Formats: sequence, C-alpha cells, structure tokens
Amino acid sequence: MALDLSAIYERALGSYLGLALGDALGATVEFLPRAEIAKRYGVHRQIIGGGWLDLPAGAVTDDTEMSLALGEAIIARAGFEPRAAAERFAAWLRGGPRDCGHTCRRGIRRFLLDGSVSGAPNAGDGGNGAVMRNLPLVLATLGDPSAFEAQTLAQCHITHHHPYSDGAALALGRMAGALILGEGPAQVEAHARLLRGTHSVFDYAGYDGPAGAYVVETVCTVLRHFFDTQDFESCLVATVNRGDDADTTGALAGMLAGARGGRSGLPERWVRRLDPAVRATIERQTRGLLALSPMFSMHGGQAVR
Repeated sequence: MALDLSAIYERALGSYLGLALGDALGATVEFLPRAEIAKRYGVHRQIIGGGWLDLPAGAVTDDTEMSLALGEAIIARAGFEPRAAAERFAAWLRGGPRDCGHTCRRGIRRFLLDGSVSGAPNAGDGGNGAVMRNLPLVLATLGDPSAFEAQTLAQCHITHHHPYSDGAALALGRMAGALILGEGPAQVEAHARLLRGTHSVFDYAGYDGPAGAYVVETVCTVLRHFFDTQDFESCLVATVNRGDDADTTGALAGMLAGARGGRSGLPERWVRRLDPAVRATIERQTRGLLALSPMFSMHGGQAVR
C-alpha cells in the first residue's frame, strides 16, 4: 500500500506550526506560578503577547528561533552537519535575540571561543534547550531511525551533554516522528515508556510537579498533558497554564499535539495570530526538510502541496 505523503506533510506541518503556536501562547505566562496565571487570566487560552519579554502578539521566543536556525542549517547543507548548525546558532546569538537560555548561551560561546561542536559531559547541562529545537532533524531524517539518533545526539551536544537531555530529545523526537507517520497511540506511547524505563525520573503519569526548564520537569509536564488530552487546544491550554517555563513546555506539547492532529487540527484563530514571517518560514522549511528525508526520497515524493 502506497504511503500517503500528503497526509504525512500535513502532520509534519501541524507539528512545526504547533511548536511555534505553543511557544507564542506560553510566552505570555512564562515564569508565572499557576496561582498567578489563574488570578490574572482565569484560564490563559489566547495568543496575546506580553509576558516578561513584553512580546507582540504572535511573536515567538528562542524555542522556535533556534529550531528555525537549525532548519536553515540543514536545508543549506542538504543535510545535518554539526559545525553548520553551530554557526547558525552563533549567528542567531550575535543577532541579539530577545532571550537565550544560560546553557545554550554557554555552549554557543564555547563554540565561538574554541570552535568545538561538542562540550564535555556536564551535570549542569540537564536543561531543555537541546530538546526544544530538535524538530527539524525529525523531519529531515524521517524514515531513517539510525540517522535520527546519531544526528540528534550531535545536535544536542553542541550546547547540552547530559543523559537526561539526550534521552528526552530522542524520545520526544521518536514520538513526533511516529505521530507524523500516522502510527497509533500504543506505538507512540511505547517511546515515552522506554524513556521512563531507561531514566525512572521521567515518571510522567499524573505528574503535577514544577514545569521548569530542568528537562525532567519539562518533559513530565508535556507528556502528562499530551496523554491526558485528545485535541490540540486542550493539550496546549492545560500545558501552558502550569506556568514556569511555559514557552518551552508549550512548544513541545504543540510539536506532539500538532503532529497528532495535523495542520487541520490547529485552531485557526491562533494560526492567524502567529507572526506571518515565522509562519511562512515554517511552511517553507517543512517542505524543504521533508524533501531531504529518506521517507520522501525513497518513495519519489516531493514534500510540496
């Protein structure tokens, strides 16, 4: 039976746009505790900007910006190359982004100082910065699990070298890839269970703890609400209203829920609010990254509508 490449493209686009939508929605309440969000907004469910970064409505943060930088590096080289990715991250940092996490900044500065594209293992690298930006590699390696694993670890180690970061990036990337390919819930959840089995700290079932930048907190928050909801909006609203690192939990929840429901499952009022330049870049990159993937090339498909 022939693969429905058009359906795969729609789910991939839903995933990438979903990441940006979750970022834009969550940025408004980033660093706020749940009680403060409830006091200010009741339930936060609109893309209105503001937040500690005082963003315009529809603007995104480093989660989406670093993903786009990685996507551009992959497309420009027709494949992933660590130095090219590090150079794109460095150009992004030199451009003065609104925000950059401490571990990402430290890793990019190391690259600028000594040219190394991988830091040594570090107990302080257990943040979520490498996980949040890995979706372009999921798309570019779709259909090649070995390439996905090797390239994901290389991508992570540009700024983060920690087993929890590595494990989370692989698990969430495999989940996103499975959803994009249309695999069923049992197959998708198997990747999450494997992460929990390998690193018991990722105990996401019923998780109600902090939703901070520590990758364990981030991933447990995302997986709890992804598995507890059925549609994109419910998943994103539940996730970002946990507060703390809400732009990143929102982005990762959006990546998964967007892959599950596809482009048609995204709330149009949110899509219309997203920065038009970001939306156009995501649409272009989704086509370009999928066109590089074995899944599309082996079936003679073009990742274009």
